[in-house]
Amino acid sequence: MNLAGVPNVTPFDAPEQLLADIDARSTAALISAAADVALVIDGQGVIRDVSIGNDELVYEGSAEWVGRHWLETVTVESRPKVLAMLRDAASMRSGHTPWRQVNHPAAGTAGVPVMYSAVQFGDQGRVVAVGRDLRTVSTLQQRLVDAQQAMERDYLRLRQAEARYRLLFETISEPVVVLDGSSHAVVEINPAAARLLGDGPRRIGGRPFADALAPASRQAAADLFASVRATGRGDEIRVQAAEGGPALQMSATLFRQDGASLVLVRLLPTAAEGAAPVAAPAEAALLRAVDSVPDAFVVTDPQGRVLTANTAFAEMVQLPAGERLQGQSLDRWMGRTGVDLNVLLGSLRQHGVVRLFPTTLRGAYGATTQVEISAVSVPQGEPPCLGFTIRDVGRRLAPEARTHRELPRSAGQLAELVGRVPLKDIVGETVDLIEKLCIEAALELTRDNRASAAEMLGLSRQSLYVKLRRYGLGDLGGVGSDQAAANNASSGDKAPG
Repeated sequence: MNLAGVPNVTPFDAPEQLLADIDARSTAALISAAADVALVIDGQGVIRDVSIGNDELVYEGSAEWVGRHWLETVTVESRPKVLAMLRDAASMRSGHTPWRQVNHPAAGTAGVPVMYSAVQFGDQGRVVAVGRDLRTVSTLQQRLVDAQQAMERDYLRLRQAEARYRLLFETISEPVVVLDGSSHAVVEINPAAARLLGDGPRRIGGRPFADALAPASRQAAADLFASVRATGRGDEIRVQAAEGGPALQMSATLFRQDGASLVLVRLLPTAAEGAAPVAAPAEAALLRAVDSVPDAFVVTDPQGRVLTANTAFAEMVQLPAGERLQGQSLDRWMGRTGVDLNVLLGSLRQHGVVRLFPTTLRGAYGATTQVEISAVSVPQGEPPCLGFTIRDVGRRLAPEARTHRELPRSAGQLAELVGRVPLKDIVGETVDLIEKLCIEAALELTRDNRASAAEMLGLSRQSLYVKLRRYGLGDLGGVGSDQAAANNASSGDKAPG
């Protein structure tokens, strides 16, 4: 089997003339240099010698292969390939066998993939098998597959978002036109705007927007677009549609897409025309858009009880049919019951906004979802409320886990202390280290909110301050009354937690 990445071998034209004087040591050196692993196998298939050109293979047990049958050094599914190579090598007195991938067993992995080809030499049926380590290729292929799957998921979400945008753009009753930022030609126009301007969407598309206005209104529109280009927004103006069309209130907003500047134009019939605006209020359009986005969005009262939520949130928490969200506490579905929501509410009261808070969301039927929450407090609202955007991050590509904190002692180093240090001291040092890391993680998660960190760790505030002082964490110089309380609690706080 000839695999990608392993080229066909083109033999020398005159090896008898040019390579006849190569001795055994030179041949062995050439084989070792050309292969990651090379095996010398006798006529019975037993490995008699091994050459390793890749240091990583030494740690996979290759030093123990000598004296064992080649079949015993490979995984079960690779044994037919080994037998086929030995058989082909015996039948091909000159030339090499086709390349075949063979897996060697290795602890903790599915096996070490090596690509082998075998050549028989001599009269005793001996075979030289040369191999190339494929782990790097295998890792790259897996990363390519993961990246491709991630791209496909992104494309699917993009297509779904585009479909939702197109449906929203075509069905809303508010007249909307999208213009090119430089030429002010019509890029897109929804049916409501086309009807208002007395033209069809296909006929007006690509034409200058000024053609849809009366000549007396074109200069005002040009001034509006110049202001939008300079400041990003412009004051609302009154214009007249072409060919005796209605008087309109026109506003414009600049936005960018794919490096290009576009202008979003909103049109409303004026009250002077005696017609009520055909467009829905901007707030209603925003609510429809929020209800359609794939990320969950929840509005609660200051205590965390749900006031309203979009469809994505109901799907994420697996809301049973007929059950209402309104009035229920967000804590019912969020992460650690009684902890995560309290941390969020405390941070919102203190800072007014929280970004990318990691937690889990529990569904009504037991499913859990890894999410990130961004939240904002709106105390001036009627009524005051909190807004939560919840994004599913469980399907993201998981990067290789790397942490800036590493235990200062490995298991091997701790084992070396046995016999020199009492077990009590070893355990005490390990417990103190883990306790310190847990406190640091809680402080980081709560953004140094010590009351919330204590609640998350299941400690009293006094106990937490004792442990902060013990490990030298935080700036306790201005603790004040809390410092005194911590001193009072220090005598009774000996065990962790």
